[in-house]
Amino acid sequence: MRINAVVFDVGETLVDESREYGTWADWLEVPRHTFSAVFGMVLAQGLDYRETFQRFRPGFDLDAERAARTAAGKPEWFGEDDLYEDVRPCLKALAGLGLWIGVAGNQTVNAGSILRRLDLGVDMIATSDDWGVTKPDPAFFTRLIADTPFPADEILYVGDRLDNDVRPAFHAGLRTAHIQRGPWGTLVAADPELREVADVLLTSLEELPGEIARWNEGAARAS
Repeated sequence: MRINAVVFDVGETLVDESREYGTWADWLEVPRHTFSAVFGMVLAQGLDYRETFQRFRPGFDLDAERAARTAAGKPEWFGEDDLYEDVRPCLKALAGLGLWIGVAGNQTVNAGSILRRLDLGVDMIATSDDWGVTKPDPAFFTRLIADTPFPADEILYVGDRLDNDVRPAFHAGLRTAHIQRGPWGTLVAADPELREVADVLLTSLEELPGEIARWNEGAARAS
């Protein structure tokens, strides 16, 4: 079966979140190195990343604090410099292959607006806030499939996380690709389950167009 559509996660797949987590450390008034170290410990223990905030401020409400940051003139923000360097070349190459391209991740409405202003040249940008459902809920991937003009087994979902991206996408019937970068991508790179649920393993998005071209060539020969 050909891959005709590629849909990307956002954080640590397309966008380097170092700036964002750094600004959260500043908001909490803790050293960035300390925040990063605790963040890593929380992930290594298999906990939700939001537990990091609780370690510094018990009872921390992420949604309320996001609103407070915005009110204080310090909203979440990322820009061109926060895109990984391989993103635009990859998207251009995929478009050259005639593929339908989407972006869908656990992001706020504001983050979705920022992504649209970046003019990535994709066919769809959607966030969990837009859809009212967050990964790894199966309903997120049901909506993704519904909004993509190809059946599930012709859609490749690309992400850095096993728990939120690759595993639930696999169980939803999509093709999957894991990219080894960022804290989550690095932590799960050696997990045996990843080899069971990921069709493609990447260390850079530069590799993706070639992987898809080879996949589709093989599918054509088999048909």
